[in-house]
Amino acid sequence: MIADVHAVAFLYRMISLFHHLHSSRFSVSIIPASISSLGSFPLLFPCVCNCRHGWWCRAKFVSIAPMQNSPSGHSSLPSFLAFVRNLRPCGLLKPYIQVRHGQGIHNVEGDKNYKAYLSPDYFDAHLTPLGWQQVDNLRKHVHASGLSKTIDLVITSPLLRTIQTAVGVFGGEGYADKADVLPLMVANAGNSGRAAISSLNCPPIIAVEHCREHLGVHPCDKRRNISDYQFLFPAIDFSPIENDEDVLWKANIRETKEEVAARGLKFMNWLWTRKEKEIAIVTHSGFLFHTLTLFGNDCHPLVKKEICKHFANCELRSMVIVDRSMAGSDDSTTNYPGKIPSGLDLPSDVAVEKKLEKEEPDSGFT
Repeated sequence: MIADVHAVAFLYRMISLFHHLHSSRFSVSIIPASISSLGSFPLLFPCVCNCRHGWWCRAKFVSIAPMQNSPSGHSSLPSFLAFVRNLRPCGLLKPYIQVRHGQGIHNVEGDKNYKAYLSPDYFDAHLTPLGWQQVDNLRKHVHASGLSKTIDLVITSPLLRTIQTAVGVFGGEGYADKADVLPLMVANAGNSGRAAISSLNCPPIIAVEHCREHLGVHPCDKRRNISDYQFLFPAIDFSPIENDEDVLWKANIRETKEEVAARGLKFMNWLWTRKEKEIAIVTHSGFLFHTLTLFGNDCHPLVKKEICKHFANCELRSMVIVDRSMAGSDDSTTNYPGKIPSGLDLPSDVAVEKKLEKEEPDSGFT
């Protein structure tokens, strides 16, 4: 019990560091992995919301809680999301689930030799057998934690490894051939060796270009034609993508880190326009890393490091986006600035501290 009290106190102190971040329209902060095992989350966050819900509705940040490796993740993640749902009536919050794809063939070879990323042999890399095992394990977690019942929409990057991960984790069960139901994935799609996956009893899945991996130079990050994907994944909605061919990837020009981050911010702004209450995003390590580096610049360096650390294959983190443009950066409308009219107001404890500082003998150091 004492450990839990200390953990909550530590969490509150950490959250206090994140007050009034100004990185962009959205704010970001972190729930450390060591704290995410708590079954509930304290409500006394810094006051920043002007809505009618009063003192308890005070979160003005994005929270990223790495749950996959948490021993109690099955209980803590639903508690976190339930907490967010209670805050959501103020109209400022949206919960999301971020997932990196499972292990791809390019990950294996690129780990041995960086030049493998330049090889056309790994064009639009598919999942390895180990990657599919990672997908299966994450699927079990998603169902055991209750996430499968709350997610309204899945958004995936239009690359083979992310689409395979999305349908494997969030798709239906085995596909039974029915004239009125399309399969989410046909059998052996992308050399998977897997049975067809049904589109029944699962959230809709759409493919979006904005959350693709770092564009250019690496063939593993070049997508195939959308018409090819539509044959392999008939029930996925590819309509947000305008061009059949990949016109974004360039063989001799690679996106800068700043360009990836800017694209990520556009993606987050687009996410905010969606009507769905809870969305899962299946994307890439580089995209997530460079996007999240935009946030947490006013945090402690250790917190900033936690926010921006790379995702493992099939790692899932929960996140809440808060719209700063709606909340504004002003204090609550019930706050009052004081000093009207202005006058001397030095507190006595501060005066005592200043007096003691003056009376301290010179240490001899400069």
